[in-house]
Amino acid sequence: MYSIRQERLFSLEQLLEMSPREGYELIFQDLDITPFLHANSKNNHFGAPVSLNYMAMIYSLFIRVVERIPTIKDLVRRLKRSIEFRDDCGFTGADQIPSEAAYSRMIKKIQTANILQSTHHQLIAQAFQEGFIDATVVAIDATHIEARDRQPEKKTENSEALPTELPKKKRGRKSKAEREQWLKEQEELEAARSLFEKKVEQQLPYSFDELDKEIPLDPEWGVKKNSEGKNVFWYGFKGHLLVDCQSQHILTALFSSAHINDGKMAIPLLKSLAEHHPYLLVKHVLGDAGYDLGPIYKQAELLGARALIDYNRRNEQPVEGKDKYFRPVCQQSHPYLYDSFDPKYETLKYTQPKECKQCPLNHGQCQKVFKIKISTDLRKYTVPARGSDSYKDLYKQRTAVERVNAYLKEFFQLNNIRHRTGHLAKVDFQISCLTYTLCKLAVDRVNRYQKTFKEVA
Repeated sequence: MYSIRQERLFSLEQLLEMSPREGYELIFQDLDITPFLHANSKNNHFGAPVSLNYMAMIYSLFIRVVERIPTIKDLVRRLKRSIEFRDDCGFTGADQIPSEAAYSRMIKKIQTANILQSTHHQLIAQAFQEGFIDATVVAIDATHIEARDRQPEKKTENSEALPTELPKKKRGRKSKAEREQWLKEQEELEAARSLFEKKVEQQLPYSFDELDKEIPLDPEWGVKKNSEGKNVFWYGFKGHLLVDCQSQHILTALFSSAHINDGKMAIPLLKSLAEHHPYLLVKHVLGDAGYDLGPIYKQAELLGARALIDYNRRNEQPVEGKDKYFRPVCQQSHPYLYDSFDPKYETLKYTQPKECKQCPLNHGQCQKVFKIKISTDLRKYTVPARGSDSYKDLYKQRTAVERVNAYLKEFFQLNNIRHRTGHLAKVDFQISCLTYTLCKLAVDRVNRYQKTFKEVA
């Protein structure tokens, strides 16, 4: 009896388990280290000469993630104790072992120069040129990141005392003058809010650079629902990813405070994709119910894509004559079947249910075909239509972004953010994403080489 064996591919786990000599050579062969060196070079020829090996220090930052070394302090200790590890990082016997303060100064210079994000975009362009990225179907998701820092203390009895009595509200309808004053106060409050405190549709006119500057980065309290439907709180940040579902490459990644709603980061992600990777022809954008907002559908449409997002009813009443997927139903409540989409008129075509052909109550009263324009409501009428098999097959690919989140937390130190300030914590997040991309590109190349070698053999 013959056994059919599935082709085994080289994985990220195997790459990380390789010997440092072999693994680091594969991982760092496409890392352009020149911008990092320029950011840390001296501006003039005066003063003491440079005594640190910045090239080896930069490589050691990424090796710390690969080797899952928790802190910079542990990295320095490892460099002092292990000659072999120093050699793997690129330090020579004559080089001085850098201190924690030296690493801190270098990280701050890298953060100021904004090198990590631009390097990541260059690697994605390289992966696309080599044919590893398709990007016809992409997925968006967010993951919580706890700050390994002391949480803010709760107010005690010695804190500022709250007023014992609240001012009594005047009952009844406001007078015309009072209502005008109230509306004026509300307009002033809305104008004073930051961009990410306003409604999502306010983000549409802004460019990605303008949105990126407004993203809050300070650690805050966040809340999410677990599998049991209970609220879980954490203190820290959120990482927002837009991932290619086929290759599982991170196309763009953003970092924010924990209290920012997931849906408010979707438009910056899509604008970043359009600005930095205009060559990617995205057809579908997948997201969970947290991204079910009208402006996100519009932004996906501006990208030339269709958004497939779980519908969030938000206490909406059922639509008469439609089922839960907004498909027309017959007199016996059987849903019409999704047939096709007409791109010329942007209409969804639904055909008569099979049950209607043998229904004794059907005397030609049930309409045979329904055509609905998607512009009627982009949230309700997606392409392909909600509830159809093609919609379900496409939406299954959304799990790719969840797998990437799991990889980042398990293997790339994303669950080990220890900085007190958001700007430095963002650097740790970007290093994790960049290291993942370097490893993913190396894995793709090894798999392609193995496949080519088997075909030739």
